[in-house]
Amino acid sequence: MKIMTKLVQGFLRAVSALPLGFHYAWSGVFAWLVRDVLHYRRDVVMINLSRAFPDKKYKELRRISDAFYKHFGEILAEAIWFGGCRNPERLHKKRLVEYTNLDAVEAALAVSPGVVVLNSHFGNWELTGGCLTYDYRPESERSKIDVNDIIAVYKPLSSKMWDEIMRVNRCAPVLRDGYTGYVSSLNLLRFALSHKEDKKIYIIPADQCPYRNSTVNDVVDFMHQPTRTMLGGASIAHKLHYSVFYMSLTPVTRGHYEWTFKEICRDASAMTPHSIMQEYYNLLQADLEKHPENYLWTHKRWK
Repeated sequence: MKIMTKLVQGFLRAVSALPLGFHYAWSGVFAWLVRDVLHYRRDVVMINLSRAFPDKKYKELRRISDAFYKHFGEILAEAIWFGGCRNPERLHKKRLVEYTNLDAVEAALAVSPGVVVLNSHFGNWELTGGCLTYDYRPESERSKIDVNDIIAVYKPLSSKMWDEIMRVNRCAPVLRDGYTGYVSSLNLLRFALSHKEDKKIYIIPADQCPYRNSTVNDVVDFMHQPTRTMLGGASIAHKLHYSVFYMSLTPVTRGHYEWTFKEICRDASAMTPHSIMQEYYNLLQADLEKHPENYLWTHKRWK
């Protein structure tokens, strides 16, 4: 297993050193292959789209589906290239992601015991590991947040090999800093409680289905249908009086995203975890209605 992991990592690292333009070139071929040759989850994508956009006609849904597969290929291309950014200067110079209001989180962290940023599968979530690299202000004005105070929460994969490969890839820009903030969602509560005296920023993917044995979940309205949701991040924020933000990572053009923080509450104890998550899904739905092709439609989100 370790040998195979090293072989795959070595191959990905060699390929990731190639220019981003090269990766975009093959991403189009990849999109065509999975969409038109392999028919990868085409039925799932169309079912999800028809349920999420009941007023759209079939022709429009097919257009969105085709555009989604193009975006899907670009996600993979960008993620592989991102894994080669062991030197964060490479990522910084590319300006792949640009904040619109990083100061909003800095202001919240100054007055709150901590911050929870609820992420989603909109845009390219695999780029969040470069968060401090996307600060393009003059060096004297850049964020003073320590990289290890940014906690990237992830849902473990069933394959230990791919779980390790993805860890290294997602944390590529901060590996040389000895990054310790990559935390499994299974250990999140324990970690948060043991660090409640520390000011941390938790980036939590929140639009996934709850674990099968989860007792901390709820049902919200999302894309015109009842949707089961995890409550973990919202519950922790509620308990610890954290500020909560929705993270919008919006594609502007190919190779450029805008990262916007939308505040849900300054003190989560003033809201219920359910109301926090409902507002999160309202904001996510607004993004999807503007850019429907930029969401991960290949998974059976509604079962």
